[in-house]
Amino acid sequence: QVQLVESGGGLVQAGDSLRLSCAASGRTSSNYAMGWFRQAPGKEREFVAAINWSGGNTYYADSVKGRFTISRDNAKKTVYLQMNSLKPEDTAVYYCNTRTALWSWGQGTQVTVSS
Repeated sequence: QVQLVESGGGLVQAGDSLRLSCAASGRTSSNYAMGWFRQAPGKEREFVAAINWSGGNTYYADSVKGRFTISRDNAKKTVYLQMNSLKPEDTAVYYCNTRTALWSWGQGTQVTVSS
């Protein structure tokens, strides 16, 4: 069983930056592509970014391309999401999981961007 713990969220102003972290514990493997997802109030959970197992390839939703950067440290079993130039529409609870959501979801971390 795998546990995912997201952290690093907060209340910021438009244009600010945040760095989210996601630590995995339990029966994990570094051989999975990992992803960040988000869910805004009243909306479906949506894909934000993904990174392959080696970190050599990354993928982004059009809405965050050029502003967000995903990275990973396999030795620490941690995935990061650097979020720059934040916008109010980025407000959501952010979650990490494998790219295909194989594991149970963590509690997420709240990101609130004020205008």
